[in-house]
Formats: sequence, structure tokens, C-alpha cells
Amino acid sequence: MAFSKSQIPFTAQHYLVCGTEDCEKNCQFYCNPCHRQMCEQCRDEHQKSPDTKNHEVVPYQQRQRQLPEVKCQTHVNRYVDMLCEQCQVPVCSKCAMKDHGRHIFIDLETVYAEKCAICLNEINKIEEYFLPTSQDLLKSTKTDSTEIKKIMESIRTSMRAEAESLKSMVDAVTSDNIKQLNEQEKSLLQLLNSQDKKYNDYISYLNELVKKCHGYLSSKNLQILMSEITKNLKIDPIPETTRPVPPVFTAGQYSKEDVTKLLGRVTVPDTKPEIRKIKPMESLATQLKYTEKQRKRDREKSDMKRTLSLSSSVTKVREYTVPGVKSVLHLSLDKSGRLWASDRKGNLVQTDLQGNQLQIIQTNGGNGYHTVTQDRDLIFTDREDKVINRITVDNTITEFIKRGDWTPLSIYSSHINGDILVGMIKDKEAKVTRYNKTGEEIQNIQRDNKGQELYTNPNYITENINGDICTSDLNKRAVVVVNKSGHHRFSYTGRGSKFFPYGICTDLLGHIIVCDGHIIKVDIIDQDGRFLSLLLTRQQGIQPRGLCIDDENNLHVGQYTRDTVTVYKYLQ
Repeated sequence: MAFSKSQIPFTAQHYLVCGTEDCEKNCQFYCNPCHRQMCEQCRDEHQKSPDTKNHEVVPYQQRQRQLPEVKCQTHVNRYVDMLCEQCQVPVCSKCAMKDHGRHIFIDLETVYAEKCAICLNEINKIEEYFLPTSQDLLKSTKTDSTEIKKIMESIRTSMRAEAESLKSMVDAVTSDNIKQLNEQEKSLLQLLNSQDKKYNDYISYLNELVKKCHGYLSSKNLQILMSEITKNLKIDPIPETTRPVPPVFTAGQYSKEDVTKLLGRVTVPDTKPEIRKIKPMESLATQLKYTEKQRKRDREKSDMKRTLSLSSSVTKVREYTVPGVKSVLHLSLDKSGRLWASDRKGNLVQTDLQGNQLQIIQTNGGNGYHTVTQDRDLIFTDREDKVINRITVDNTITEFIKRGDWTPLSIYSSHINGDILVGMIKDKEAKVTRYNKTGEEIQNIQRDNKGQELYTNPNYITENINGDICTSDLNKRAVVVVNKSGHHRFSYTGRGSKFFPYGICTDLLGHIIVCDGHIIKVDIIDQDGRFLSLLLTRQQGIQPRGLCIDDENNLHVGQYTRDTVTVYKYLQ
């Protein structure tokens, strides 16, 4: 590997050769008294020699640094080789006798070696801890910067979507109003047209009557004139009509604040910024050991992802019972291999993977209402008291989050960052809320970009490897998937006429696995919502409800009618 000049470690050396004359072998050792570098063969000869057999020969990296030859400023023919302990100044032997009488002196070479060792130790600390840690923090700030840009763009997209939605509603309302006005205009004009006809007919009648009267006047027959005028000369009354009342437009009364309420506003959460985590400084050996282990785990995980794929058949690995439950509606697996299982009666039981009961707790029950955190604590929702409780590994139960007027249903602790996702309802509303590890609310997801409700009854909730939030919503008959910013990606509604989604989990490859309680089967879809296969069916003798994946990529399936968990291998 080639290094740039700035990357070459301070302690890097050129190829070192043995300091013995005519020997060009690789230097491995160092004689502190002689200040000579030597190869393994020369070291052996050096230690056999009667004159040097008692010399301290050490590996080259542990050598005692040779004191630089520095001449005394006062006595220019002498070298500084002592340290006055009282005055803490380097001196030569002549200075020691003349100016530092009765003072105690220390070998300057020994002090120099100690100071060099301290300096090298500090260099080691900087290179092995402070520098890489600072570089990691720098990467963290760059990652946060990228994430902030994504979040801001996401907010801008949501704002534009809200504005477009409102514009569409404004256009729709305006269109309806204009349509109604056009109909009213048509009706009023029809009324006025009928009144026009009525008056035109009456005027024609009057003109005819005038003509008739003129005829009487020109007649010379007095008898006819007298009788006709008496009998026929009677004017019909003027027809009555009504003046139409036109509609009145009342302009809407609104302010900028009203529009802000409709479109939403940007607020800064009242959350104390989290201090970036700095790893505690460890010994170099421990740190290197940890780094190598981490690299090995990452390599293994990456290799596994590259080699794993869906198997053409599903293999039953084993089956075990969970004592203390009537059914297995939900499963939560922790890092130690222990399992929490719950039934519809509110029994929450912890077992090992052999099915031995470790503890049992009575709760208010539900479907996907419990999860295990990264710290191996169990957290579960209480729908009656509207709280979220925590059980630590030492079995201490505390109230973790209080929800007020919202009822928490499903819950999941993220394997990515430890955030807590909670599906909850209130009256006819439903949402998913994200909390950080300390229980502070940081995100609410309730509607899509068109303002439509995303959820009605989020029974089970999980998270995919890409950060997508996947929720089984029984009332919607769908698996609702949003990305980590809360934008709706897709809804999976099964492949039949009815779909009753229950237990849900995801695996290392980003597959979404969900129980269908209507047809009694388990579907597997990819992270974009495409159906891949029927994983399990009623023909395999199961009634699946709770699901989880263990560290060996096996699928644990809890039964709805029995206290049984069946384990399947479905990846190859």
C-alpha cells in the first residue's frame, strides 16, 4: 500500500541494517549501553563476548534513545551529560563542580530515555485513539450534514405536496361554487324570460283593444256602439310579477395564520442536542483486538448477505412450546437468545430457546405490543393506562413513556439506531410515533402527501434494513410501508379478495414477511412491495400469528391456537 507523505506514521523507519561492520542483515535488536543496532546473529555473538555479555539488549522498538551530543554553552569543550535535580537544568561535569555544589545529579541519558518513552506513548495515543476517534467524529458530522440535507429536502417536498393538495381543494371548491352560481343564473333568467313573455302578451292584448275601440268610434251605427261598449269594453288588469333576488357572495374571512394551520409549519423540537458519543480510550492491544473482531463480524455479515438467497423449499428445523401461554400472538427475541412470547389473555412469558420458562408477567395484552431494545431491556405497551413500560435485565419494571390521550398498540425497537417506533390510536385517528432511546418524541407519521390517513389500526410494526417502517394494519387490510422520513412508499394488500395482516418481520436481505389470518398463510415480499412467494400455508398444519427472525436467519412462527413456536429455514 502506498502512503502519501502526510499519511506516513511518525514512527515509520527506513529499512534498518545491522550496525556491525560488514553485516548487512536486517536490524532487529538494540544494545542500550553500546547504542548499537544489530541482527539476531550479531546479538548472540555480542551476548557471548565477556566484555558485553551483561549488556542490556532489547528489541529495536523498545530501545533506549541515545542522548544527543550537546556541548555545554559555558564549557565548550565538554558535553552536557547530567541533570541537576534541584535546578532541573542539564549540565556538564565542570558546571556540576563549579555551580551546583552539593546538588544531586541524575544521568541525563536516563532522563532523556524516560522523556522519549512518554513522548512515544503520547504519539501512540494520538495515532491509535485521538486521531481515528476525531476522524470518526468528523465523518459523523458529514453524515449528519447529508442527513440534514435529506430531511430538509423531505420537508420541502412535504410542503409542496401540502400546498398542491390545498390548491387542488381550493380549485375544487371554486369550481363547485361557480357551478352552483351558473345554475342559479340559469333559473333566474328562465323566470325573467317567462315574465317577458307575459308582458309582451299583455301589451299585444292592449293594442288589440285599442284597435277595437277605434273601430267603435268610427262606426255610424249608434245602436251597435252603445251596446258593444257597454258589454265588451272591460280592460284586464296588468299581470303581477316578482323581482328576482340575486345571490350574494360572502368573501371568506381568513388570515395568514389560518393558511399556516392548513399548510403546516416548521418547528424546532424542544429537544436537547445529543452529545456525540466518544468511545472510551482503551489499551492499544484491546482496541486492536476489538477493531479486528468488528471487522470480522462486518465481513461475515457482508459475505452472508452476498451468499444468502430464498430457498426453493422451506425446511422445518424444530418446534418448542412456550409454557404459560394459550397462544403465541407475538414474539420478541433478544441478543442472548432468550425469547418473549405473549397470548391474547395478556400473559407475557420469557423462555430460553429450548422452551424453558424463565419468568411470566401479566399485562393488558394486545398484538405486537412488546419488543427488546439494543440494551436487552423489554418494553411493552399498556393500552388501558396508555403508557409504555420498561423491564430491565435485572427485572426492574418502570414507566418509560406516558402517552396521554393516545393509546399505544404496537411497538418496535430499531436494530439500526435504537429508536422506538410505536403504533397508536385516538378516537378514529391513528399514527406511528418515533422516540429516541431516552423516550423523547422525535417524529410523528399520520398522513400521506395527499393528506389521506395512512393508518387506522396499526397492530404490528417493524423496521426494514433500509430504514423503512412496515406496519400491519388490520382495519386497512394492508401492510403500510413508509420510508424513515415518513413518506408513503407502498401498501401491500395481499393476493386474494381478503387480506388480514398480523405478525410481521424483516430479514437480513430486506424481505418483508407477514402473516395472513384470513387464508392462513405467510407471504414474503421484497422491500419494494413485490410478492415473492408463499412461504407457509395451512397445508403445513400451521395457524401463524407471531413472527421473528433469529441470528441464524431462521424464522420463528407462533401459533394462534396453540402454545407452540415452529422454527423454519427458508434461506439458502
